[in-house]
Amino acid sequence: MQVRIAKEQMLKRIRQALIEKTDPQYPSLDWEKNVYSTDNDISPEEQFALSFTKVGGHFTFCENELEAVEQLIKIAEGNGWKKFYCWEKQLQHLLDQVEFPYTDTKDEFPEGMVGITTCEALISRLGSVIVSSAIGSGRRLFVAPTFHIVIARLHQVVPELKDALHLIREKYGDQQMPSMIAALTGPSRTADIEKTLVTPAHGPEEIHVFLIDEPVH
Repeated sequence: MQVRIAKEQMLKRIRQALIEKTDPQYPSLDWEKNVYSTDNDISPEEQFALSFTKVGGHFTFCENELEAVEQLIKIAEGNGWKKFYCWEKQLQHLLDQVEFPYTDTKDEFPEGMVGITTCEALISRLGSVIVSSAIGSGRRLFVAPTFHIVIARLHQVVPELKDALHLIREKYGDQQMPSMIAALTGPSRTADIEKTLVTPAHGPEEIHVFLIDEPVH
């Protein structure tokens, strides 16, 4: 009985507050203004590189697509990677030009596989890679591989998450927004068990971003 009375009193106070609205305490407050400090001495891509490596990512800046593939081959040889998976037509065309070996099968996900994908955006402050289900890689190639290679372009680097969402909305429109949008911030990790950080957890143990300083051909 007392619980019911307390609930009714609370709802009464809420209704009263909605009826008797007060003037805002800070009417000139700009809610859209960025509250985070920015370093104007470095470029957005440099800020992303710093933030991304700080959370355990691997960053490589490339002047063009050819250099990106050359760096990929170099890193693959250094790590002994053998199994490459790529599902996006745009990336397949790039890899085909240099006869880079990959498979487009979607039936098996062996240990040690390397997934090669694009992304929707890179957030410079957070060092996060924004991906979606609308990319040709779907959902699985962001989670299943042991190692994840992301090929990105300079125009995809944005300051904040809201800027990334704006970029996605401009690309797809409100009626065709992807059903899944995710932020990848460094390699997979979790601290759910006894607050002990474990990596990898439910995704790739390494994530590499190759940022290309040129538009898509």
